Amino acid sequence: MDSLNFICGDYGPFHPQLAAQVPLWLAVALKKRGKCTIRPPQWMSTESLAQVLELERDSHAFQPLPFHYLEISRLLFDHAREDIPDMYMVRSLIEDIRDVRFHKVETNLEKFTASTVTWKNMSAMEVNIIRAFAGRALQAFYKHDNEQQAPDTDRMLDKQPQIPADRPKHNLKPR
Repeated sequence: MDSLNFICGDYGPFHPQLAAQVPLWLAVALKKRGKCTIRPPQWMSTESLAQVLELERDSHAFQPLPFHYLEISRLLFDHAREDIPDMYMVRSLIEDIRDVRFHKVETNLEKFTASTVTWKNMSAMEVNIIRAFAGRALQAFYKHDNEQQAPDTDRMLDKQPQIPADRPKHNLKPR
């Protein structure tokens, strides 16, 4: 297959039985057309996932995984199922890792007492879970620590720009 030219770059030329490194979206598109097989990333091997799961259970910290590990694994399970060795075991390990990490998020939120928090190696899904709560909680901590300096967002929302009373209002035409 000839080279493929995209805005983000050129990929190829592709030759049968020779591995090529491409973005996941392109690999999935080629897989859907039956033009390739997908090699799962190294972190998706059963050995690597079993080790991560064990470390997740033994440690309070999050273990390093790709930021979008859940999304990547979902795409590969949906579109390259036959290309993943021990697919059911890999899926089970990823679900177990997700459950352990979500439990850590819940327990860390219960212990949320400082005005600054550092959590390393969180995934996109975990960040999304705590985004709204963490923002409001940190705002409350900041407000209580610096009562005079912290802007009150509720009052700021009430202070909408007002139209001066002496300015004529434009009447809308009825339909």
